[in-house]
Amino acid sequence: MSSICRLHIGSTLLRYAGRSFCAAHYHSKDGVYGHKCLQNTTDQSSYSSKELENRIQYSKIVQLVEAYRSHGHKTAHLDPLDLMKRGPVPELDMHLYGIQADSHKMVQTEGIFFGSDTQEMSVSDLVQKLQETYSGSIGAEFQHLQTQEERVWFAKQFESRIRISLSPEDQVDLAKLLLKCQAFDHFISTKFATVKRYGGEGGESMMACFEEVFRRSAQHGVENVVMCMPHRGRLNFMTCLLNFPPVIMFRKMKGMSELPPGAQGTGDVLSHLYTSVDLTFDDKVVHVSLIPNPSHLEANNPVAAGKARSKMQTLQSGHYSTSTDGKPGDKVLCLQVHGDASFTGQGVVAETFCFADTPHFTTGGSVHVIVNNQVGFTTEAERGRSSPYCSDIAKMNGYPVIHVNADCPQDVQRATALAMEYRNKFQRDVVIDLVCFRRWGHNEIDEPAFTQPIMYNAIKSRQSIPDLYAQQVVSSGFCDEKDLTQALKGFNDYLVENLEKASSYENKPFHLQCQWSPLVQAGDSITRWDSGVAVDALKFIGARSVTVPDDMKIHPTLQRGHVDKRLKSLTEGKDIDWATAEALAMGSLLCQGFHVRISGQDVGRGTFSHRHCMLVDQETDHIYIPLNNISEKQGAFLEVANSALTEEGVLGFEYGFSIDKPNTLVIWEAQFGDFFNAAQPIVDTYVTSGELKWLLQSGLVMVLPNGMDGAGPEHSSCRIERFLQQCDSKEDKVDGDNVSFQVVNPTTAAQYFHLLRRQMVRNFRKPLIVAGPKTLLRLPAAASTLADMAPGTHFLPVLADSAAIGTPAEVTHLVFCSGKHYYGLVDERQKRGAKHVAIIRLESLCPFPTAELQEVTKQYPKVQQFIWSQEEHRNMGAWSFVNPRFKNLVGCNLKYAGREVLGAPAVGIGELHKQEIADLMDQTFG
Repeated sequence: MSSICRLHIGSTLLRYAGRSFCAAHYHSKDGVYGHKCLQNTTDQSSYSSKELENRIQYSKIVQLVEAYRSHGHKTAHLDPLDLMKRGPVPELDMHLYGIQADSHKMVQTEGIFFGSDTQEMSVSDLVQKLQETYSGSIGAEFQHLQTQEERVWFAKQFESRIRISLSPEDQVDLAKLLLKCQAFDHFISTKFATVKRYGGEGGESMMACFEEVFRRSAQHGVENVVMCMPHRGRLNFMTCLLNFPPVIMFRKMKGMSELPPGAQGTGDVLSHLYTSVDLTFDDKVVHVSLIPNPSHLEANNPVAAGKARSKMQTLQSGHYSTSTDGKPGDKVLCLQVHGDASFTGQGVVAETFCFADTPHFTTGGSVHVIVNNQVGFTTEAERGRSSPYCSDIAKMNGYPVIHVNADCPQDVQRATALAMEYRNKFQRDVVIDLVCFRRWGHNEIDEPAFTQPIMYNAIKSRQSIPDLYAQQVVSSGFCDEKDLTQALKGFNDYLVENLEKASSYENKPFHLQCQWSPLVQAGDSITRWDSGVAVDALKFIGARSVTVPDDMKIHPTLQRGHVDKRLKSLTEGKDIDWATAEALAMGSLLCQGFHVRISGQDVGRGTFSHRHCMLVDQETDHIYIPLNNISEKQGAFLEVANSALTEEGVLGFEYGFSIDKPNTLVIWEAQFGDFFNAAQPIVDTYVTSGELKWLLQSGLVMVLPNGMDGAGPEHSSCRIERFLQQCDSKEDKVDGDNVSFQVVNPTTAAQYFHLLRRQMVRNFRKPLIVAGPKTLLRLPAAASTLADMAPGTHFLPVLADSAAIGTPAEVTHLVFCSGKHYYGLVDERQKRGAKHVAIIRLESLCPFPTAELQEVTKQYPKVQQFIWSQEEHRNMGAWSFVNPRFKNLVGCNLKYAGREVLGAPAVGIGELHKQEIADLMDQTFG
């Protein structure tokens, strides 16, 4: 134990109060770390016995009420432009249920319809109440909910509370908010007429929705709201609700930087700005974080969800809580704002819904707000989707949808209140479809009447939503026009003051704050970090990584090939394979107080059945994670998140998790390297450029199994050339740690061990792309010793030739390569007896290891030819990246040895694959 203690020096050991998660199982009472089996706190019955009796007795009336609950939204007045075509709804005809239209007969409504203060009413009054409730400016779809309890609860709430009025004071405050938002857009349009601002005109009621979300969050004890939002209304929202300094926006509109002095970054466009702020409602504070968004619509949905999940871990709430009554989402809310066309059309929306209720990914229910412009750029709804509503995709997973007319701001607040109460009770997602319009085009410079003349004639001929609502409040006598005018004057003066300060204002630092304050931005030199660990500590951690309770029955094959083999290699201190090195890296980080989270499809076992960091009892199906049992006082834990079969959604989620938690090692592993193809938008817009655009650091690790093993066009290459093309490594200057991200292709278990540990022990965070192995996972030559991971050891960007069969003086051909290709070259050299060939491995491609390569080439004074040998085809792999760098920085003119160009990553014919290997070897050694 003393060896373990040495790991704690200079680090903070995070601890959970009370009982730890060390002996938890998925299917047991407590669950595994990150997924508790929480007690059901909802009602046990949906209807009282009297209500059930009434429903049976009055079946015709029940059928009518149920018809309105199912179909009433089809006749609701949802379109503020009155262009939505509504046909007759036969299901709402009471004759269908044998009820007379002129019937004044009194019927029992208790337990049947919840929108009445009396126990009975006439049929005509009931129909009128049903129409007022379900066919007004709010429509609801909830009959598809998964349980009767949810459906009955929703009906009760909708029918009994939907018409509750706001207080006069609240109505005045709402009018001022809407007018302020309108004034902001008018100010910007006047002062910056040519700037694309994506104003909120026509959708101002979204502000009433957002404010209600924040107010209800504070009331419910939510401490953090993490939200994502596209362009439309974003600047307005940040200024009018999130207190973002407009002076920063004005500087950006003038072409000036939004970044603080001294920060390394390129910045981003105006409509991608982000912020965070503390808001107070009735003396209760809620912190709101608006994450940055890319122009790739909806890619920010899973990112926001991942960041929300991370905050749950920080607050030890929900599935991370040690309390028996904690529930998901009790302290953190994810608010996702969408556009109507993108909500329907972008697949990442469905992906995010797919894992919204799954273990290790749930946030306790997200609130979704669709700002429904009724048009996507220039595409009308009927050509932009195949469903009646833009929100219909939410019903796939059984989430309720509330449609509301944005012309009625008070109804927008009521709809939001209902959504928040549902989410708070059932911890499930809920959707608000805010049907509004877009007063201008896709941007303010566009002319929308080119393609939507009828719609925009209707828009031009009507008053704005803020003006209409302000007139309603004034006519109700709650305030006079002067009060509203005075409030607007103060706000306009504030904007003018900020505009005057724009040119001289100096931006304040907003990065590396709070939990990130111990870190710095990476510098322009490559630093070396001692990531070794005491050998005794490694032996202890390794043994604990395969220790299971006495009463647990694991699979006999795993007992022999996983447990016994690992213990033997640890005892001997050698033959440490890839999975063992990974477990040692993870376990040692846990002992230092760093959490570890690994996600992807089947990561618990590993795609290639090598990891087995979670073991399953063969008799009970209980899951056990040994690394969460290292010591009794363990305070940091491994979260093993076997994910849904989705890449873009899950990678976005993990990126979102990583930008909130510098002290958690976050790993996403693809089943095969090319699976990241389906997540390319996250790679392009977040992973590779997030720090450059927004100064957001991320230590995310992407492990992409890679290797030309005859598997055919797919499942061979991780497309390393794409990442190398995207990084900002320089062809003619020496790289530093400040490259946008790192790309490595390690060939030994110890190298992987050091890479994982280095991610956490250094004082900055950078994404790490690992071209991971497949054949090397069990290859004896790729195994390491514990001495390779001892104190004083570190990751080596370049590995010298340790298997040379000739002396340096005999070497005339110096071959450079990267990845598992090295082992094939070594075998071929041995077969040919090629003493004149030395083989050097580039373990790090970005940052490019100039100094190490210059040093290694000096060891071979008689080299006549420098060769780059790779498995991939010439138009792929690292060739195009390394060639100019070897020439400009190392002073080597490389000869290419490898496959010729091809339009697919690999051939699919076995004989052709073998012939390519033979030709490749001839090129290398010929």
